[in-house]
Amino acid sequence: MTRLCVVVPAFNESEGLREFHARLGAVLDGLDLESEVLYVDDGSRDDTWAVMCSLRAADLRVATLKLSRNFGKELAMTAGLDAADGDAVIVIDADLQDPPELIPSFLQHWREGYDVVYGTRSTRAGETSLKRFTSAAFYRVMQSVSATPVPRDTGDFRLMNRRSLDALKQLRERQRFMKGLFTWVGFRQKAVVYDRDPRFAGASKFNYWRLWNFALEGITSFSGAPLKVATYVGIFTALLAFGFGIVVLGKALFFGDAVRGYPSLMLVVLFLGGVQLMALGMIGEYLGRLYMEAKQRPLYLVDEWREPASRHKAGPAQE
Repeated sequence: MTRLCVVVPAFNESEGLREFHARLGAVLDGLDLESEVLYVDDGSRDDTWAVMCSLRAADLRVATLKLSRNFGKELAMTAGLDAADGDAVIVIDADLQDPPELIPSFLQHWREGYDVVYGTRSTRAGETSLKRFTSAAFYRVMQSVSATPVPRDTGDFRLMNRRSLDALKQLRERQRFMKGLFTWVGFRQKAVVYDRDPRFAGASKFNYWRLWNFALEGITSFSGAPLKVATYVGIFTALLAFGFGIVVLGKALFFGDAVRGYPSLMLVVLFLGGVQLMALGMIGEYLGRLYMEAKQRPLYLVDEWREPASRHKAGPAQE
């Protein structure tokens, strides 16, 4: 029989996890296929793991996977997708911003022949104007600079069939931007537009600094545009400096040199130094990612795996 697996990565989500599972369970109860729920604890510091274990004890469909420490959402999601056993797999956050009630719609499009069905947000309740603006700007920048067309206003909430998931599992890079990887594998993809709800409980784990680094990760993972920008800025600056040098030389030849110009000299030196440091920083970002890939460390380590009571199989190997 066709099987659905729902992967739920969580970090310090104990406050809302039971409510999330109640809503998810009600949706799964109404489906005409076998279903499982895989909760992934990404090294939570609260009692998220204990809540997951209690959910597993009460629901035969629940499996739990605990990572050895906090590896970050992208790797927690990867661990869940590696362990998922189903003909279709859905990724959804535990904060109830993405409604589980959309799952039947995802399944309908999957049965129509789509390999990937993803949720696109039409509204983002519970978020500040600055957060909405920066998020919209990021997706538009990604579409401008990347050859991989990452859909706008689209998070990780999506369904993947087995062949698209198997293709995704071949991508083992360490610096992971999952929204780009989901798109990179291609196949037939379908958007489902919905209104995003505010968090049910707790606070977002992404502050603006983490969001900035996340955006930088996405851009550098799927585009070489920053390196091109550094090249073009360097060429433009060199031409500008060359032109300014001709002007200075001409003034000295025709009007003499009164040993002036300290402010303009400092301005030019600081400007050129700033451009050089910016270019080196961009190169350093890419070099740092090459360094991380070269070390070939495991993507994550599993501390504990508990399969659903509804089936008996060996747990996933550590990746």
